[in-house]
Amino acid sequence: GNTSPGTTSHYLPPKMVAVAAVSSLSPEFGGQIMEDSRRVLGVDPGEVRIGIAISDATGTIANPLTIIRHVSRKLDAAAIAQIAAEREVELIIVGQALDVDGNPNPAGRRAGRLAEAIREQTTIPVRMWDESGSTREARLAGRHLGVGRSRWQGHMDDIAATVILQSYLDFYLENKDANLDEEKK
Repeated sequence: GNTSPGTTSHYLPPKMVAVAAVSSLSPEFGGQIMEDSRRVLGVDPGEVRIGIAISDATGTIANPLTIIRHVSRKLDAAAIAQIAAEREVELIIVGQALDVDGNPNPAGRRAGRLAEAIREQTTIPVRMWDESGSTREARLAGRHLGVGRSRWQGHMDDIAATVILQSYLDFYLENKDANLDEEKK
């Protein structure tokens, strides 16, 4: 399995993954064109469950991937790093809750500590991203799809991770052309 001896499994099998192959630009890597993929992992850290989402290979569309049951920061970070390595992602986005002044609230500070623990487990870059409203948006999406609340509740975490990741991907895509224009100067 996915755990060391003496621990219970907290990694659940993947639910949905989009597959595609196209080049993409990456500002995190010096603005150079990446030859293979631009797959990004999204993490919605919760106190009980951690939602995981993944982008398609173009770094354009986020999809729910799985839910990790919280065990400890170190084990959670190791599980996330393992998923990132298995999926060959280029970047890990961790959702961070902010207060009205734009500073991390208590949940946001916990997310920051999880991100630091992930960095200790992998060489893949880890970036914090504002998760404000992701759970609310996930709930609205569920209602829009007509999914019953009880069925929907178990998927809230990975859907929230998808909302966070899609927010990052949309921002990245909107600003990609500006990065290209800067390089031409």
